[in-house]
Amino acid sequence: MTTTDHHRTPAAPRAADDGRDALHQILDDAVAAGITGITLRVRDEHGAWTGAAGHGDWEGATGAPPIDGHVRIGSSTKTFIAALALSLVAEGRIALDDPVGPVLPDLELDPRVSLRMLLQHTSGIFNHTGEYYPDGSVVPGIPATTAGREWVEHRFDDHDPRDLARLALSRPARFEPGTDWSYSNTNYVIARLLVEALTGETVAAAMERRIISPLGLTGTLQPTTQTDVPAPHARAGFRIEEDGAQQIIDVTRQNPSWISSGGDMISTARDLQTFLRALMGGQLLPPALREEMLTPRPTPIPGSGYGLGVFVEDLGAHGTVVTHHGGAAGHGALMAITPDGSRVMTGTMNYVDDAGLSLAVPFQRLSQSLVRAVFAGEAPAQG
Repeated sequence: MTTTDHHRTPAAPRAADDGRDALHQILDDAVAAGITGITLRVRDEHGAWTGAAGHGDWEGATGAPPIDGHVRIGSSTKTFIAALALSLVAEGRIALDDPVGPVLPDLELDPRVSLRMLLQHTSGIFNHTGEYYPDGSVVPGIPATTAGREWVEHRFDDHDPRDLARLALSRPARFEPGTDWSYSNTNYVIARLLVEALTGETVAAAMERRIISPLGLTGTLQPTTQTDVPAPHARAGFRIEEDGAQQIIDVTRQNPSWISSGGDMISTARDLQTFLRALMGGQLLPPALREEMLTPRPTPIPGSGYGLGVFVEDLGAHGTVVTHHGGAAGHGALMAITPDGSRVMTGTMNYVDDAGLSLAVPFQRLSQSLVRAVFAGEAPAQG
């Protein structure tokens, strides 16, 4: 069953079908595909709308997940880290194309690696959570969620970000710096270390002072090693096999230092919307750096380029949309906005993850369907 916020105040008279029925259907379809619970916030020319479907836990013991519940936002963290790093560029502390090595001499980085390459995933640096190649081969890194039971048993371990970076740098680079594109969480771990070196603060303190506090993001934090998710929140699950039988472990509490600044933040759908609108509206970056952020480099993903901490998706006649969704071991986030900020969509998810990433494809289909419905007015496919 889908629930709707009945307290919206439309900015303009609503048409008989303004796309909300399509959104309800997509949320219900997501639950039917295996997502335990999902919430959505949309703001457009029709006003503000919220919806939710499913349950806050896999046992069905709760109602729908809280509309503004806290979740681990996974790779949506990268947009925050990019904005944080670019704020230092705006202050002249480093230039986008400056080499990062001199700021972090202990890492012995390739002297060609620049901040732009880190933020745009063109550094070639090995992904410390594991590399996946087009031929299907996998080179593992640290025990990430794809390690299954091993990750579950070690989910409270502390990982030093420098150790993660050193592990990645000890492996062969995927390509020469600047010559190709490959998504690597390690790029954002190194960007975190760069922020800390340039500011003399922890990344959590710098994020709080420069972004979270100025924007009034009361539900957002960068925990680094803290294990708890503030209430209210839906529960995150992880499926493992025990003596031939499947078992679901509650992994809502975990130490996110294994992913570090590649995906460790916690937020709410409301805060994500506030952040995106501020980012597009020029509250965080000067116009020139905002344009750099939104200038995409081609990726292997059809119709989607990567800027600096954001995907830029081509919707043809409907223009472009700036996105960065994320998933983190049973929790997930949706973020999408038009470059002019006139239309924005954010959401949260809770689900049961597993080593085989069995919900990765439903997650991708869900995010694509929602983006097409909200930003291109397309109804979801039937059946």
